[in-house]
Amino acid sequence: MWIPTEHEKYGVVLASFRGTVQHGLPLEIGDTVQILEKCEGWYRGFILKNPNIKGIFPSSYIHLKNAHVKNKGQFETVIPVEDSVITEMTSTLRDWGAMWKQLYVKNEGDLFHRLWHVMNEILDLRRQVLVGHLTHDRMKDVKQHITARLDWGNEQLCLDLVPRREFSMVDPDEISVTELYKLMEHRHRKKETPAPASTHHLFVHMKSLMSANLGEELEVFFHIYDGRENRPLSERFFVKLNKSGLPKSPEKTERQCTLFVDLGSSDLRKDVYIVVHIIRIGRMGAGEKKNLCSVQYRRPFGCAVVSIADLLTADSKDDHLLKVYACNTESEWHQIHENLIKKANSRYNLSGSNTGLAVALQLLHGDIEQLRREYMVLFTRGVSITRKLGFSDIIMPGEMRNDLYVTLEKGEFEKGGKSVARNVEITVYVLDIDGQILKSHVAAGSGEPGADEYHSLVLYHNNSPRWAEQIKLPIPVDMFRGSHVRFEFRHCSTKDKGEKKLFGYSFVPLMQEDGRTLPDGTHELIIHKCEENTSLADCSRYLKQPFSKANLPSNNQTLKGTKESFWITSFLCSTKLTQNGDMLDLLKWRAHPERINDSLSKLKEIDGSEIVKFLQDTLDTLFGILDESSQRYGLKVFDSLVHIINLLQDSKFQHFKPVMDTYIESHFAGALSYRDLIKVLKWYVDRIVDAEHQDHIQQVLKATEYIFKYIIQSRRLFSLATGGQNEEEFRVCIHELFMSIRFFLSQENKGTSPVAQTQAVFLRTFPLVYGELLKIFTVREVAGFVRETLGSLPTTVHADCPLEAVKLQCIAKTVESQLYVNPESRCVLLPVVLRVLQAHMQEQRDLVMCARILTSMLSLLKKEEISTAEPVVSEEVELIVESLLGVLLRTILEISNRPQPAGPTMRLQFQDVTGEFVACLLALLRQMSDRHYQQLLQAFSSKDNLRDFLLQIFTVFRILIRPEMFPKDWTVMRLVTNNVIITTVLYLSDALRKNFLNDKFDYKVWDSYFYLSVIFINQPCLQLESFSPSKRKKILEKYGDMRVMMGCEIFSMWQNLGEHKLNFIPAMIGPFLEVTLVPQPDLRNVMIPIFHDMMDWEQRRSGNFKQVEAKLIDKLDSLMSEGKGDETYRELFNSIIPLFGPYPSLLKKIERETWRESGISLIATVTRLMERLLDYRDCMKLGEVDGKKIGCTVSLLNFYKTELNKEEMYIRYIHKLYDLHLKAQNYTEASYTLLLYDELLEWSDRPLREFLNYPMQSEWQRKEYLHLTIVQNFDRGKCWENGIILCRELADQYESYYDYRNLSKMRMMEASLYDKIMDQQRLEPEFFRVGFYGKKFPFFLRNKEFVCRGHDYERLEAFQQRMLNEFPHAIAMQHVNQPDQTIYQAEAQYLQIYAVTPIPESQDVLQRDGVPDNIKSFYKFNHIWRFRYDRPFHKGTKDKENEFKSLWVERTTLTLVQSLPGISRWFEVEKRELVEVSPLENAIEVIENKNLQLRTLITQCQSRQMQNINPLTMCLNGVIDAAVNGGLARYQEAFFVKDYIMNHPEDGEKIGRLRELMFEQAHILEYGLAVHEKFVPQDMRPLHKKLVDQFHLMKSSLGIQEFPAYVRASPVHFTNGSPRTCRNSVPNIISPDGGRGVTRRSYPAVNRYSSSSLSSQASNEVSNITGQSESSDEVFNMQPSPSTSSLSSNHSASPNVTSSAPSSARGSPQMAEKHKHSRENACLSPRERPVSAIFPNPLDPAQRAPSHQIGDTTLPRSDPNLSAPDKVRPTPSSWSLDSAKERAPSFSDSVGKLLCPPVPPRPPYSGSSAKNMRSQSPVSASRSPQKTTVPPFTPSPTECQSASLVSNSPVLSGSYSSGISSLSRCSVSEASGTELPAGDHPPHQLPPPTTLPNSVSSSSDEPIRRENKTPPPYSVYERNNPRRPVPLPHSLSIPPQVDPPALPPKPHQLRTGSMKLDGTSDPRVPRPRPLPRKVSQL
Repeated sequence: MWIPTEHEKYGVVLASFRGTVQHGLPLEIGDTVQILEKCEGWYRGFILKNPNIKGIFPSSYIHLKNAHVKNKGQFETVIPVEDSVITEMTSTLRDWGAMWKQLYVKNEGDLFHRLWHVMNEILDLRRQVLVGHLTHDRMKDVKQHITARLDWGNEQLCLDLVPRREFSMVDPDEISVTELYKLMEHRHRKKETPAPASTHHLFVHMKSLMSANLGEELEVFFHIYDGRENRPLSERFFVKLNKSGLPKSPEKTERQCTLFVDLGSSDLRKDVYIVVHIIRIGRMGAGEKKNLCSVQYRRPFGCAVVSIADLLTADSKDDHLLKVYACNTESEWHQIHENLIKKANSRYNLSGSNTGLAVALQLLHGDIEQLRREYMVLFTRGVSITRKLGFSDIIMPGEMRNDLYVTLEKGEFEKGGKSVARNVEITVYVLDIDGQILKSHVAAGSGEPGADEYHSLVLYHNNSPRWAEQIKLPIPVDMFRGSHVRFEFRHCSTKDKGEKKLFGYSFVPLMQEDGRTLPDGTHELIIHKCEENTSLADCSRYLKQPFSKANLPSNNQTLKGTKESFWITSFLCSTKLTQNGDMLDLLKWRAHPERINDSLSKLKEIDGSEIVKFLQDTLDTLFGILDESSQRYGLKVFDSLVHIINLLQDSKFQHFKPVMDTYIESHFAGALSYRDLIKVLKWYVDRIVDAEHQDHIQQVLKATEYIFKYIIQSRRLFSLATGGQNEEEFRVCIHELFMSIRFFLSQENKGTSPVAQTQAVFLRTFPLVYGELLKIFTVREVAGFVRETLGSLPTTVHADCPLEAVKLQCIAKTVESQLYVNPESRCVLLPVVLRVLQAHMQEQRDLVMCARILTSMLSLLKKEEISTAEPVVSEEVELIVESLLGVLLRTILEISNRPQPAGPTMRLQFQDVTGEFVACLLALLRQMSDRHYQQLLQAFSSKDNLRDFLLQIFTVFRILIRPEMFPKDWTVMRLVTNNVIITTVLYLSDALRKNFLNDKFDYKVWDSYFYLSVIFINQPCLQLESFSPSKRKKILEKYGDMRVMMGCEIFSMWQNLGEHKLNFIPAMIGPFLEVTLVPQPDLRNVMIPIFHDMMDWEQRRSGNFKQVEAKLIDKLDSLMSEGKGDETYRELFNSIIPLFGPYPSLLKKIERETWRESGISLIATVTRLMERLLDYRDCMKLGEVDGKKIGCTVSLLNFYKTELNKEEMYIRYIHKLYDLHLKAQNYTEASYTLLLYDELLEWSDRPLREFLNYPMQSEWQRKEYLHLTIVQNFDRGKCWENGIILCRELADQYESYYDYRNLSKMRMMEASLYDKIMDQQRLEPEFFRVGFYGKKFPFFLRNKEFVCRGHDYERLEAFQQRMLNEFPHAIAMQHVNQPDQTIYQAEAQYLQIYAVTPIPESQDVLQRDGVPDNIKSFYKFNHIWRFRYDRPFHKGTKDKENEFKSLWVERTTLTLVQSLPGISRWFEVEKRELVEVSPLENAIEVIENKNLQLRTLITQCQSRQMQNINPLTMCLNGVIDAAVNGGLARYQEAFFVKDYIMNHPEDGEKIGRLRELMFEQAHILEYGLAVHEKFVPQDMRPLHKKLVDQFHLMKSSLGIQEFPAYVRASPVHFTNGSPRTCRNSVPNIISPDGGRGVTRRSYPAVNRYSSSSLSSQASNEVSNITGQSESSDEVFNMQPSPSTSSLSSNHSASPNVTSSAPSSARGSPQMAEKHKHSRENACLSPRERPVSAIFPNPLDPAQRAPSHQIGDTTLPRSDPNLSAPDKVRPTPSSWSLDSAKERAPSFSDSVGKLLCPPVPPRPPYSGSSAKNMRSQSPVSASRSPQKTTVPPFTPSPTECQSASLVSNSPVLSGSYSSGISSLSRCSVSEASGTELPAGDHPPHQLPPPTTLPNSVSSSSDEPIRRENKTPPPYSVYERNNPRRPVPLPHSLSIPPQVDPPALPPKPHQLRTGSMKLDGTSDPRVPRPRPLPRKVSQL
């Protein structure tokens, strides 16, 4: 049976449990579980991470822990009873764990590894804490380490700062907000700025001396030297080096490393140096040979210096290599370092070019104890300490030091009978009182242990040597008396045995008779002569002699007169001995009572360090004198005491204050002193007002604290001794003293007067007295003293008076003192404090101080439970609220609105003060209860005051919510702030409802309220969704979701508004919308109905809700782009199912309204916009630019333009799209995009405002700038033709303004673009059709198909891979059939990709002969609307013998919504047409294409365009070979047999056409062979011969003996540079649109592929027909082979072919569809690839019809509308074989006469009539704007022609049966809506009125939508572009009848003043909303 657990509540999982039993709960090792029930070895409970899932688990798997249970019962929470540091560690490590893995994923390796180490360290430390075996101190250290690491990690991972006290986390509810702020600030500051250390230490590690010629041992001395004062600052550090220049004892690091300690900040200057002296030990001369002399001397070697300042800049750990300079002249050795410092290096040689001293130098900062902790290794390894000469800046009590430093300065010696000067060496000994040598008390420096003696340097042959060697004598204090130092002088002979001969000595005693030590300074010692062998063992003999010349008795002339002297400098650094006689006199005052007065007077002149050495003795002396003769010396003693007390205020001696405190507590015994002290103090205070000089009095007042300490202690001692006698008298004295003080304080003076300064001095020390007074007086009494004293200050002080600041400081110290903590005294002091504070804050003075006081005051107020709240606390809060709340709010407003000062220090202080005030405000508001709020609100005298208060507090709250209010990791502080804000707002909203509704409605207050609420909800720190689960859980447990609370509050306030709601529409739409975008379901449900309400009220007011709509849409856009909102939100907006609980969705609400239709449409629009925006946002989150981003932006841009009519948004997105294209280097697309904006502007001088990155400028300037940018991008995208059009437009503008400078530049630019067209290579892009199927695609792609322009060099595989990378979850479909509904509806992504062939529009250029390929290439791949794809298949039974009989082709033509390239690399397919091509038609196409290919190659060969003849050879070989081996024969078998003709009577004409083509092919081949023979190289002759033989075979197999008459009659007509192929190729039979009489116009395509279209293949497969490409990039080549029935995509396109129903209206002018857009004729051959062998049939199958049989059916039907004789009559064609002759008797004849390649010049235009020209297309009449007599002329891109121009123009044919008029699309109107009927219109006759609907620009100014689809964003060659008619410059318009000059064709121009083509609009197409012209503002 399950029993609820009592004690087993909380545990940790020891081993993972799978939970396979029924109701089992799976557990992972380390999970924490809460246990609810137990039963026989099993527990039931849940994992704390996921409390919703409960289950059972074995008890043996759980380690139980002690826990504390809150709210026992169903909703109990369990808190483990463990050290809070451990709890924090555990939760933090868990959070880090997840983030740590993410670091690895994000490739942040460095932090990953660092964090890993820290986590391991924390785990180790955690173990130590858990084991619990640590000592208290060690535990403290460990916790400190843990918290430091936790903080480091949190900072690195950008987690929150944790407020801590004593290492454990602080619960923000347990402490006051001001304290919390202080803690956070302290942690933050600690993180930011470590306080600069005042003491510094220099670490030196001697590594080695690098030098080539050592060979002797060295001694190296380091010391720190002050170059300014030319004196050493430290003692010396001494290292011995061996002969190799390395330290002698490497194992003892303390002998090589030292720490120069206690450098003050003043010592780190440029002129403080580290000086190194190097001494060698060896022979006298460095280069001497080794002689018998084995005596070693210390001789100078070299010196080096380095400035300490260099170490501050250098990287501290670098090794330094110091240059060593050798001393040439030994007499200067003592000052070599000074000369080096003065940069007089030239005197010294470097002691070797590679000599250097390798030393590690590092500056360390902080006190020595801190260093011991931080650099433990340094101290454990061993490092010697090198002290400063003298005391450090701060002397610590208890510091023991007794060092005597002696410097051997110089000597003066006589020659002593020698011819040369002596080599003198000094030996130094220290001897004690008994004459014994003190062992190891002579030290050359730190680093080496002390020795018994010291040997000086020897300077060679020098009788006035200067050594300047410092030695240290660390003699114990007790040995000082009676000891002396002896110096022995020896001459070192370099001859003989190198003996050292004694010749004199000096000595100096260390202490004088009176107990003073040897004074510091230089002493001239007497040199006592002696013999070589004199024994100096008996000191007493010489000690009686004088030692110094200074204290020689005047009668001793003998010694005074001697020239020989020896100088030393001594310096004592001792904490125990003094050299000061006055000090000794004072301490021995009883011995000389007569000197007391004198000694007390001299005390002030004694150095402070001497006084503090003997502090206790001195104080005893003073109080002893006071006790014995207070009358006589009272004042003097008091002054001396004041001097000593003030001496301890000095920073150098401040550490002696505790010594004095200890003295007062433990050693002071002057029980009677208090009377004298009070008396003297009062005497001084009474004299203040009248005294002239206040200096001394100020000194006295500075010492007030300690004087009171002595008074109080003395009184306590007296009370103890006497049992409390004279208590009353003492109290009276104190009261009188305070009365005197109050009197002097109440004096009003000018701020600078001496008395005011004295008042200030007193106020500074006064708070320090409180604690002393409390020792004797009660709390209330002391509080009374303080209140009265502070109250006595004059109140009317000027603002600039320094006393005011001091007064405030005094109050601050009062509030921080122990006295104020006591509630009893607090109620006495609070009014005084508040009065001063209020005055200061109102005047905004001393705010830093005010903040400090307020913080201290409020820190004392703890929020008690309401029931137990002390009335005292409540009253205090009331008092503070009453006097300070308003002022506090004003202050916060003031400071946050002030401009921040520039200096960083100022700013810090500023930020601090804002933060402090904010914390104070929050603390105060948090303390306020209902009663306080009621009192506060009732206290306002008028509505206006209340209104101002509310506005003020709302504004302050808005400031508090600002992200910059607190550092970003202060989440704890932010949450507390929000909690206080929401509580306060709930109180204040009542006031708002009561006072500002209905007739008293005040918009401003309500607006401020709503605005605050919205900002509150949107704060980042409340967006719980973005937090980790643990953090979210903590916040929800502590505060709940504050957003929902505030949301409900907004809702209820909104409901209260009633009709006042109208005031907030549409202003509040944006803000409320922002709230609803927060992904919190409850909040959304609360807020969404407000929109319904808004729509409702707006509808009532104005009958619609346009305002609501406009605002909604604007705001949605800006919010979504910030990344807010999600899918659920959209559903909430439009779903009919009531989402999430109580509120029905918005749509549901709207459906009940009368205005439901407009409401629903608004929701639909908003939802559609949301879909696009969501897609846009999701795409933008991705990294690099890809098609998705661009497609998404295009979709959104179109939506704004067409559906929402938001011009400004539209333009913004144009620029976003432009930036994306630039980033992706889609320069052409970028140009087209920017053109959209360019199009909206006119060439006018209207001023435009600043917008996006554009400055304020005129519309003209902006358009000019845009033009230039677009041209530049077209240039980069190699789309030069489009750039030229814009250049011209700009040039016209410049010309019209006579701006010839720019005009010239423009023309040059235009010229350069022409050059680029001709000279630069352009890559031909591939085009791919992509289908996106399945619901998982973004909205703008879902279930749509697109055609995409590939990147340069991108083939199908690469493209497919790119798409799969962009959509990693997509599945590539392997077939090309249209998918079914299951795929459409699937919850997946399917991609269907295949290559398609473009169908070019601009046939004119492509058909024209002589146009270079560079130019044609542009027209082949630009402005393409339609694409084709062919799929071969077999219909019916397949004939194995001859597959061609049943081989059909399924041709798919895709029409796009917009031409490519355009504003995107891909556009959606708008129309998809499918047509089936019969086997016969297929055969016709194949042969036709092959003929075309042959013709092209032949022409190229003739015109020498080919480098070699191979392509022609291969093509001829392919065709002839295939034909011989059955290619054409198969066709004959299939289609020329009786059965076929009988069964297909309607195909008669087509069969004739096929036969015609076969003959033609033979004809071309014959001609080709003739050309081939002419150019074929020698080695290919055999192949040529074989070809000729095979060709005869082929002819005979075709049954051709002689060419038919019509072929002979007209020589091979090469209409377009190739033998004539009667290009109209059976227009009606194949052309499905025969009725329009417009035939297929294919242009000569140069086949890039070598394989023949009829290459022979063993299996006679269809590839025999279609020409199988062997190039690897053709993945989806068409292989119409019956055996493979390839499904691969074919590059084919025929837009309008949908059915193959026969029709019988060929050539009829009455055809229903005869006015189709001419672009449907403008088919281009696909990309000259074999698959495109099957050619476009541009006309509609609906009109496919048998021909009217005109004349002989066997004749080639080049134009159905001309009679047969017309057809036969030859014309002077540009392609006739022999242009001089009209006929040639036979083909071979003409070949024989071929002397030059038959590529004649351009057509002979003169005099040729329209009839003669045999226009291929009957519609050319309607298109061609020129007369017959003029050459074809394409007008310049900027020309605009009128309708009359187009319709009046006579027929003009570009070239003999060229298939399309040379001006097929030259005119702007493009004959856009029509094709002339095929009937025989007279050339000049106007077509019927119906033929030209809107053929010029539509007059309306509105963009016309094509078939209700999103209008294509603008493309240079658009099909329909009714734009503003922009008048053309006069110079460019063309008079209708004037013959234009014969210019070469210019790039297609399809703009009317813009780059759009004027299309024709179908009158039935509904027009979109006109775009309001708002561009003026943009």
